[in-house]
Amino acid sequence: MILFIKTLAAATAATVLATGAFAQSAREIRGPSPYVAVENEPEPKLIVDPPLPEGIAQGVYWAQYRVENLRIVPVFGAGAVDVSPRIGHLHVIVDDLPWWWADASDNNTVDIANFPPGPHKVNIRLVDANHNVIPGQEVTHTFTVPDTATPHTH
Repeated sequence: MILFIKTLAAATAATVLATGAFAQSAREIRGPSPYVAVENEPEPKLIVDPPLPEGIAQGVYWAQYRVENLRIVPVFGAGAVDVSPRIGHLHVIVDDLPWWWADASDNNTVDIANFPPGPHKVNIRLVDANHNVIPGQEVTHTFTVPDTATPHTH
């Protein structure tokens, strides 16, 4: 019985130590503190998942995204371009229309509803605070909303 208790205690201690060793810090998840400038910042990166098929079936585009080496915040203008850590936002363009909207919400999902049946395109661009596209940080999804799409209500 004593051997069992010692073994159980050792296994518990190993689990606690291993969990702490593999836990990620807030900095590893969220990036550097906004209070300290970052020297030699790596280039920003935009990662966008494909749209969820459950949404497309309803005429809704839902695509999760994340950004590395840039904070998405609602701060705009030339004076904010040189801020460190780097800041910016997304531009979202639908079906090659000549206008876009700026998304500075950082809510991790682009949500566009009421697409009619047929082919569509969504272009998402990572831009700096002065609306300049960061080179190579643009994702385009093409998709077709089926004729059987049932309208989605929020």
